[in-house]
Amino acid sequence: MRQLRTTVLNQQSQPFTKVPEITAYFWIVKLLTTAMGEATSDFLVYHMNPYVAVILGGICFLASMILQFSVKRYIAWVYWLAVVMVAIFGTMVADSTHVALGVPYVYSSAFYAVCLAVVLILWYWSEKTLSIHSIYTRRREMFYWATILATFALGTATGDMTATAFHLGYLASGILFIFLILIPAFGYRYFHFNAIFSFWFAYILTRPLGASFADWFGMPKYVGGLGYGKGPVSIVLTCCIIILVGYLTITKKDVQAEPIKPALSRSSFESSS
Repeated sequence: MRQLRTTVLNQQSQPFTKVPEITAYFWIVKLLTTAMGEATSDFLVYHMNPYVAVILGGICFLASMILQFSVKRYIAWVYWLAVVMVAIFGTMVADSTHVALGVPYVYSSAFYAVCLAVVLILWYWSEKTLSIHSIYTRRREMFYWATILATFALGTATGDMTATAFHLGYLASGILFIFLILIPAFGYRYFHFNAIFSFWFAYILTRPLGASFADWFGMPKYVGGLGYGKGPVSIVLTCCIIILVGYLTITKKDVQAEPIKPALSRSSFESSS
């Protein structure tokens, strides 16, 4: 009976995942958050004291992280609020490296790439997996969010590098990243690319892809944009995110299926007694 009680307790304490299922909704909202983070960050930094903007961004980022870590399972609006704050604050950090410190985009992109590689190596060394379907412990969740923050910083610097340092412009950069993001998509579907590799490859590219189009819509025409302004672009994207996340919160269409607990048969009672 002791073995049976242990089994029941282990089943009842099965942890819940803290991240969404990877569906079309995930990629749509993710791209919207990357674009919104770029537009909002630029708007705040250029319309208020940049140091105050970064401090406020850091405070909101920490508050969203505390909220995300305090819940016991994936909750759509809590999770995506954290992603939005990472998008805004991660953009501020990456832009500050170039604007405030004068670091060229090529060097900052290389630096953030190394940071991302270090986080992933430490994560795999510690947990022996990089799968997002295993985010149900505090340590794995910390590695997960550290990876996301690094991907946003890297993606921001890379998108700015292709658009300005390589003189491709915002639209051409966006088109470039559309083709690049198709590599893991088609590779996974038709050439049996590793699922975890494909996911993180695509995840990293969503940042410069969304940011490039946000800059194209928001930047003035004399620098290659459409001139709609970062404020209006941020508001439109924010409304789209609220609508989609609200829908996911209500319908729970992106909630991962929890592991099915095996039924206890009569033989289980007999063998344990």
